[in-house]
Amino acid sequence: MIYIVTGVSQGLGKAITNSALNSGFQVIGIGRSHSFDHPNFKFISCDLLDKKAVSQLCFEKINGPVTLINNAGIIGEINRLMELNPQNLLDVMQVNVFSLFQITQTLYNSLENKDDFTLVNISSGAANRTIPSWGAYCASKSALNMLTEAFFLEEKEKGYNPKVYAVSPGVIDTQMQAQIRSVPGEIFSGVDNFIRLHENNELVSQEQAANKLFKLLDCKYEGVIFQDLRNH
Repeated sequence: MIYIVTGVSQGLGKAITNSALNSGFQVIGIGRSHSFDHPNFKFISCDLLDKKAVSQLCFEKINGPVTLINNAGIIGEINRLMELNPQNLLDVMQVNVFSLFQITQTLYNSLENKDDFTLVNISSGAANRTIPSWGAYCASKSALNMLTEAFFLEEKEKGYNPKVYAVSPGVIDTQMQAQIRSVPGEIFSGVDNFIRLHENNELVSQEQAANKLFKLLDCKYEGVIFQDLRNH
């Protein structure tokens, strides 16, 4: 099995990569930077905000099973929509939706055996629940969910059987959470809840989330696309 992971520099992507390498798998990491020194790790430098760089990504021929874990994502500026710079919405959609779609398309179309492909798009509970001041992020994760399901259904129509997931990992202790907690309450009305989760040690560690993801991937695939790691 080869794992291709986007957003490997920190957070969940780094933890996923560590777990895969510790289990003896090969990993191709995509991102702006990395801190890995492992014979089974290969790095592709790419800023997912850079549309040209993403369009030029290519993959060497892969024989055998491959799992793409689209973990990269940004929350962008946390602010109400009427005060938000429109460029911020474009940036969030570029990283969280368009770049991930293009990477998936490039990789999948290069594979001879489509049934050996597993797609994992890291989604969020925010895809299904509007959170004030998170409009761009919520919209991007909702769009990612729809594209994930459309990919699954379309490939089934063509006679292929890739394994496809949109995974909500829970509230993980990452730099994104630190960013969320730093926003004043007059801008983000829900900030106290996230501060409380942190103070009460209720955040999921990156390693715990990665382990739960691999537990899910080890299960027999039943065609259930939308998964919440809190249930695993």
